[in-house]
Amino acid sequence: MSKRFLLRGGRLVDPGLRVDGLADVRVHDGIVTEIGTLRPEIGESVEDVSGLVVAPGLIDVHVHLREPGQEWKETIGSGTTAAAAGGFTTIFCMPNTNPPLDSVAALEELARRVKRDAVVNVHPIATISEGRRGTRAADYEALAGAGAVGFSDDGDSTRNSRVMREALRASTALALPVMVHCEDPGLADGAMHEGDISQQLGISGIPAIAEDIIIDRDLALAQETGGWLHVCHVTTGRGAESIAAAKRQGVRVTAEVMPHHLVMTDAWVAGTRAMANVSSEEKHDGSIADPDTKVNPPLRSRAHTTKLLHALKSQVIDLVATDHAPHAATEKQGGTYSAAAFGISGSEFALPIMLTLVRAGWLPLSDVVAKLSTVPAKLWNLGAGSLRPGLPADIVVFSPSEVWQVIPDLLSTRSGNTPLKAMQMQGRVKMTFVGGDLRYRD
Repeated sequence: MSKRFLLRGGRLVDPGLRVDGLADVRVHDGIVTEIGTLRPEIGESVEDVSGLVVAPGLIDVHVHLREPGQEWKETIGSGTTAAAAGGFTTIFCMPNTNPPLDSVAALEELARRVKRDAVVNVHPIATISEGRRGTRAADYEALAGAGAVGFSDDGDSTRNSRVMREALRASTALALPVMVHCEDPGLADGAMHEGDISQQLGISGIPAIAEDIIIDRDLALAQETGGWLHVCHVTTGRGAESIAAAKRQGVRVTAEVMPHHLVMTDAWVAGTRAMANVSSEEKHDGSIADPDTKVNPPLRSRAHTTKLLHALKSQVIDLVATDHAPHAATEKQGGTYSAAAFGISGSEFALPIMLTLVRAGWLPLSDVVAKLSTVPAKLWNLGAGSLRPGLPADIVVFSPSEVWQVIPDLLSTRSGNTPLKAMQMQGRVKMTFVGGDLRYRD
């Protein structure tokens, strides 16, 4: 498309501007210049987006790009293409690469690759500890200076409480969060949620309390230090309650939830693919212990998913992220459930999953856009998350009603490890613009 264009006739949903209604969006040279009822100008291309939603580009603060070191799963090129296909214009990449993002040199090499291959904005999250081993603190000031937007040992909880305390103290001066994977390793020797279904299937379980214990530890350290704690992928009702109590006490804590933890339950492991909190209809595909449902933290029971939804509605949980975790087919299928890798591909499914909650009456569309764009942009001071004139034209255009079938070979990600295979999804991204440049068109 040209550098000067008009998106005409769409439904503009911009929570930052408190706008939800028909409006045109004008973009010149990568910047939003005007919104409203507009007439085309000379030399301006016009894109008719009637019947579609126009919103600020989505922002995903939890993505595994796998590069460097695991390019057979995903690359910066394929992962950011998948993000654009999902409507994301900015993503944060997790540091559990090989080598991990625990040094200035590692971040500089990542930046070089991102500049060469990425099709959306990419910001790195550096490690909390050297090598993600949990025993010795990383150099937070140096990593922040090299572009890190947060610190995480994601995939593992930081074992040494002294290191966590040091990281949270550093976060205060740097105004960057410590983004924690909360799971007690002594209780996490399992493959799915511990409950009736894990017992029926004979699969070792991970109890909810394994997450709750570390959430409580890290909240106590955040309260003591005054640091910014960001709790990744909350899955338990008690964890959400602990975060709510900490917020009431003035602890600086934010939290995220993943779409799959809102609508999928541990019943999916046994082949029951009913969207929790959306419909009572249950569909059985005949499979037992589907490895594509194996994710860490695991899919919990319906009681937990319902509490998570209430926490999201009440702003106890601040935002939605994907935890996009691609794996090669051989790492997910063909062996036992317990031997399969943890992780679900999420970038291309977040928006349609969240739209199921809109149709079910749980959330208005404006709240979905806020949780996926406005809120993360504000928390990290990204200068995005809105189509306010003067801001970069990071834009997603999507159909809330279009139905499509999940066919792994047609996805943009290199690894289609998702339990949604062959299912019908409703809601599809049609265009994604980054700085006014068209980076994806359906």
